[in-house]
Amino acid sequence: MKPSGKSVSTAASGMEPSTRARAMRLRDGAMSPEHVEIAAEVPVALVYNSISHVVMMATPLDLADFGLGFSLSDRIIEEPGEMQAVEIIADARGYQVAMRIPPARSFALRGRRRNITGLTGCGLCGVETLDQVHLSLPSIAGGPTVDVAAIHGALAALPALQPLNRATGAIHAAAWSNLVGGIVIAREDVGRHNALDKLIGAMTRLKIDPADGFAVITSRCSFEMAQKAVAARIRVLVAISAPTSLALAVAERTGLTLVALARTDSVTVYANPERLSGTGLGAAP
Repeated sequence: MKPSGKSVSTAASGMEPSTRARAMRLRDGAMSPEHVEIAAEVPVALVYNSISHVVMMATPLDLADFGLGFSLSDRIIEEPGEMQAVEIIADARGYQVAMRIPPARSFALRGRRRNITGLTGCGLCGVETLDQVHLSLPSIAGGPTVDVAAIHGALAALPALQPLNRATGAIHAAAWSNLVGGIVIAREDVGRHNALDKLIGAMTRLKIDPADGFAVITSRCSFEMAQKAVAARIRVLVAISAPTSLALAVAERTGLTLVALARTDSVTVYANPERLSGTGLGAAP
């Protein structure tokens, strides 16, 4: 069935990323009413060739980037050119990202179709078998050398590029930095996986070479986040929180340089430190 509803762009005014609500603040023993910003969380159906694949809970921003990035990081398509069309469709229930891909890709997708809602914090919701968990990933040997000072610089710059999180306090970000620590692009979402998919989609659309910098995520580095980064051929992934055991295994198997517990004054290198330069990193484990 062809998706129905109103076709809109991702910049449409109807896509509000937050809403106003009333709350009561308790401070110094006194209660006072105030208006607060609440992050929007809406169902977003990812639809391929008129067949719904999964419904994700997401922030209604940059949905075209989300659809493209998810399609690449989940290996639904192998090359950006296989995304033949993307249309954002809004109705009273939520949004659809209606995408057209080659028939062969659509046919292969039916064999691993997700069929339940993907919750905000879940990167594997809807996967039906263990075989669908571990994607076939490329080796990402080589790539840039990143100075630790650039990582610190990107971490310091990122908060200014998180307007929605400043307003609501409930939003993750994924950002792309150049090799000197300047953030080129950032994407926000209530879901950490969604934010990374949006970043991957934006990088692809803008033709940013993943060998020209590194990614920063404001969350823990779970298995799915490492897998998405490798699928996008990102060589260096910097996470604010710690990695999981499976994320480390992905990094070691593929060549991903995994930096976590990243702060503006310290980082911990978990895998493939040879891509990093800077004081003391020669002694990294």
